[in-house]
Amino acid sequence: MADEKSDEKDREKREEKTAEEKWRRDPLGAIVWAAILIWAGLVFLADNLGYLEALGGSGAVGPDWFLGAGAWSLVLLGAGVIILGEVIVRLLVPAYRRPVTGSIIFAVILIGLGLGNLTNWNLIWPLILIGLGLSFLLRGLFRRSE
Repeated sequence: MADEKSDEKDREKREEKTAEEKWRRDPLGAIVWAAILIWAGLVFLADNLGYLEALGGSGAVGPDWFLGAGAWSLVLLGAGVIILGEVIVRLLVPAYRRPVTGSIIFAVILIGLGLGNLTNWNLIWPLILIGLGLSFLLRGLFRRSE
């Protein structure tokens, strides 16, 4: 009876270790979310200080497409770009490799929402669908055979 209990405890400890190893802390994920928060803070600070209006005003240095951009549009657009950067790192660096399809979809949606106030939605949604299709295609082409 005592041997069965000790065997069960040993098995539980091994399962806990493998779960911890499998879901160990991901420093890249923490860096990405910190970068998104910093980006959002910078955009809102620039908006509160009037810099976004100055960039989009008449005779300003900013590009024409920037005229309709609000703070939220820029936050969403920047967050999408940051997440796409994470996807690229995950694909190129074996130590951080893990499935990225969900991140690609999330990034494309964020970019689409961010660009929605700057351009016509009739243009954005087909581009989102094309991007998703390309991501699925690339995933299928570069999937490792098991």
